[in-house]
Amino acid sequence: QVQLVESGGGLVQAGGSLRLSCAASGRIFRNYAMGWFRQAPGKEREFVAAISWSGGNTNYADSVKGRFTISRDNAKNTVYLQMNSLKPEDTAVYYCAADAWGSGSHDAHPYEYWGQGTQVTVSS
Repeated sequence: QVQLVESGGGLVQAGGSLRLSCAASGRIFRNYAMGWFRQAPGKEREFVAAISWSGGNTNYADSVKGRFTISRDNAKNTVYLQMNSLKPEDTAVYYCAADAWGSGSHDAHPYEYWGQGTQVTVSS
């Protein structure tokens, strides 16, 4: 089992920044690819960013490329999502997820463990 707890969400004005954190406990964190997904009201969950178990590969949705950066600190069992130049359309609940030995897929299906989510609201 892997337990994931997200933090860092909140209310920010358009153009602002937030850094989300996802703290993992349980199994060996460094063996897991980590992903961030989001779900806005009335919309399906969508991929945001992912990082491979080794940290050598990152993957981003086109909508966030150049604005968001995913990183991981295996010593702290934590993955981060730095979000800059936020837009109102980035408003959603953001979830982190873990995939054993993954390469950082954009597909949600390989991810076995999910956090409870953290709300991000971007005002215009």
